[in-house]
Amino acid sequence: MNSANPVASLRCKVLDNNIQLRYPISMFDPRPHRIRRFPRSSGQSSVEPGSAGQVSPESAPARTAPEVFADLRFIRDTMERTAAFTAVSGWGQVLLGFTAFAAAWLAAQQISNFAWLRVWLAEGLLAAAVGLLSCSLKANRRGLPLFSGPARKVALGLAPPLVAGAFLTFLLFRAGLQSALPATWLLLYGAGIMTGGSFSVPVVPVMGVCFMLLGGLAVLAPVAWGNWFLAAGFGGLHIVFGLLIARRHGG
Repeated sequence: MNSANPVASLRCKVLDNNIQLRYPISMFDPRPHRIRRFPRSSGQSSVEPGSAGQVSPESAPARTAPEVFADLRFIRDTMERTAAFTAVSGWGQVLLGFTAFAAAWLAAQQISNFAWLRVWLAEGLLAAAVGLLSCSLKANRRGLPLFSGPARKVALGLAPPLVAGAFLTFLLFRAGLQSALPATWLLLYGAGIMTGGSFSVPVVPVMGVCFMLLGGLAVLAPVAWGNWFLAAGFGGLHIVFGLLIARRHGG
């Protein structure tokens, strides 16, 4: 390159239009960008200059007592909807099992179908009283609400099959189909335990499944075995699952 001609040298270095750019595309993004703006609520506390981020007490919004109570009620209702009914008494279930064994032995000694039915109806009333009393004692001992949201859900899930079983008992006995009562009781009781127990501890729905399986076997088994299927269900299953509940969930 000729150093005597500085203009030519400058043109070759700077003013040459044939130089290929290394980045032919512009780095600037022409697309429009939206700027996010967060609206400030009317009740937002203001920060005084020089206060190091501290909120002025005069500018903090005041909350009335009804608003505070409404928030507390909402929190309580939310916690009740998500909680499980844990006041199921395992030892109460064990006691139910032993009373059912006694009822099965006593019912087997009866010579008439009506006397057999009276024994099991008395056992049903006794079981309801023992179950309510044991759950109440456990709830009081552990400081649990007995009539909370989960308890109401358990009751609403358990009640329809039991009410249907009471009407079907009257209908089947009047029609002379008392041999169908053991399977009917086991199936409906198991269905109620499954639906109501879904709001309780996890072992309770499993017990309902076992009752329904036993009721299905009672449908296929000989009629003479019905009383002993009731003993195996209301006696044996209550004792086994009652011990599991007492061990895992504190009584």
